[in-house]
Amino acid sequence: MVNTYPWWKYLLISIVVSFGVVYSIPNLYPPDAAIQITGASASLEMDESVVEQVIAVLDKAGIEHIGSEIQKSSVLVRLKDKEQQLAAKSALEGRDGLQGQYVVALNLAPTTPEWLQSIGASPMKLGLDLSGGVHFLLEVNTSDLIGKRVEDYSQQIRSAIREAKISSRDWQMTTDGDRINLRFESEELLKEAKTLIRETLSSFVVQDDVTTDFGVILTLSESATDEIVNYAVSQNLTALRNRVNELGVSEPVVQRQGKNRIVVELPGVQDTATAKKIIGKTANLEFRLEAEPEVLRSRKEEYAFRNSPQRTAWLERSIILTGDRVTAAQSNFDPETGSPQVNITLDTLGGKLMNRATRNNVGRRMGVLFIESRTEKFDAPDESGKIVQQHKTVEDKNLINLATIQSPLGVQFRITGLDSPAEASELALLLRAGALAAHMDFVEERTIGPSLGAENIRMGIFSVQVGMALVLFFMILVYRVFGLAANLALVANIVLLVACMSIIGATLTLPGIAGIVLTVGMAVDANVLIFARIKEELAAGLSPQMAIDSGFDRAFVTILDANITTLLVALILYAVGTGPIQGFAVTLSIGILTSMFTAIMLTRSIINLVYGGRKVEKLWI
Repeated sequence: MVNTYPWWKYLLISIVVSFGVVYSIPNLYPPDAAIQITGASASLEMDESVVEQVIAVLDKAGIEHIGSEIQKSSVLVRLKDKEQQLAAKSALEGRDGLQGQYVVALNLAPTTPEWLQSIGASPMKLGLDLSGGVHFLLEVNTSDLIGKRVEDYSQQIRSAIREAKISSRDWQMTTDGDRINLRFESEELLKEAKTLIRETLSSFVVQDDVTTDFGVILTLSESATDEIVNYAVSQNLTALRNRVNELGVSEPVVQRQGKNRIVVELPGVQDTATAKKIIGKTANLEFRLEAEPEVLRSRKEEYAFRNSPQRTAWLERSIILTGDRVTAAQSNFDPETGSPQVNITLDTLGGKLMNRATRNNVGRRMGVLFIESRTEKFDAPDESGKIVQQHKTVEDKNLINLATIQSPLGVQFRITGLDSPAEASELALLLRAGALAAHMDFVEERTIGPSLGAENIRMGIFSVQVGMALVLFFMILVYRVFGLAANLALVANIVLLVACMSIIGATLTLPGIAGIVLTVGMAVDANVLIFARIKEELAAGLSPQMAIDSGFDRAFVTILDANITTLLVALILYAVGTGPIQGFAVTLSIGILTSMFTAIMLTRSIINLVYGGRKVEKLWI
């Protein structure tokens, strides 16, 4: 019999449609506005005392809240009104707030029922132009990097002068920003040093110091300064992109602005507390040998242990290597002690440097220095004399490990001495994503609303509703019963499209809405082709049952060809486009695939249920 499906096909179609309904339901539950509080350090525990402190601050500020919860490493407080998010953030960061110990960020707390969450169902992510998001403007602090680079050059000069057999009593050296000042005891030594410096360092402009006898000033050249700045910004861009990818943020914007600034935009407000902490954190490692007791004080530094501040150790000023040479980092546990650790893999040069430093120092101890930058707030007068709150960058350096070198080390080794698995995981993430070449300051941080305006968003959603209503009306008017079947398939198509986008975590943007509108038209276009073919077969004298069967079968090839070509265009748009263009391409691609299923299989199953298996004299088409 024609126009009948076996039971398993109806079951398969029912399962797919039911799957779409279930996984699209979370989009009916709008999230609550919330404030998320995370510790500035991974070792800082979040407990009920933090919740009580946060609630007290919000109550004092007159901000209504509807609930709170302690998550893995943060506290989430739900607010009654989204308009109070910024006020709550300001109150918690103010003088009577949390005193800079925590990172406070805006968030959206999901309201999806637990039974849906248990099966992995979650709502679609909305792009910046629909739900807004977080905008960070960061400034790369290149002055500190230049100072460090000049300090490295000064060490090279010391080594070169020492190899030239010039006594340390015959010369002096000081550094000042991008300058190195040298003074010698005689004209001969000065000339010899100038020749040596020009051969050793081409990045400096050499000038005589007119303020002292036998003095010379080395100034970092403009081209060398630009090279350092470009390197720092490029390295930070790469590191930030890697870190954002680690956070799982969809369609982020990470781009350079001007000479030394970087813009980061994160669609929506999904866990921005973690994002802010990871993005802005300059966490790095330095590996240094423990200083021998007889080493001069000027060539060693004293550091406290991170997990035991009362203990200290002296390390050599010279650095074996830094976290820049790390290519892989994975947190796990020491099989013997059960304590958290990070397994490190270095690049080729890093492995050579580590092997060179350790093969001749077996038996000595090597320290792992953890460097972390943070921003502190303080009150100071501005230009008008008014006391205002200002910020300064503070760099903390602490030992996390000091161990004896048992044998020469290579490209792989491990770091122990970490406080908690969370700290080990955070350190591994930062090293794996790439170390920042220079510290960054948050110049601007704001939550941005729809970029096209609330009216454009409303009209975008309204266009989907109007377009769908007109299509539904047209199909009923022109194709009657067949049009009703097409309309049911079209509704199922939209449900499946929303479900697929929710499952894969795609971000819906305003261009994505345009893709949905186009999908609505394309979905019924396939049905129009089928129904037009059925009419032709009826006009040619075929029976109603044979006309239905022939119409679906013969129109299939045409529909397939048209959809494949459109899908190829969508894939090309996704490959070469960025941001909104990719959002449009994703929606269009998914819509093409779902419409193929609904326009052909689902529509035909409905027609089969109505007309199949019985004698039909006339078709309502």
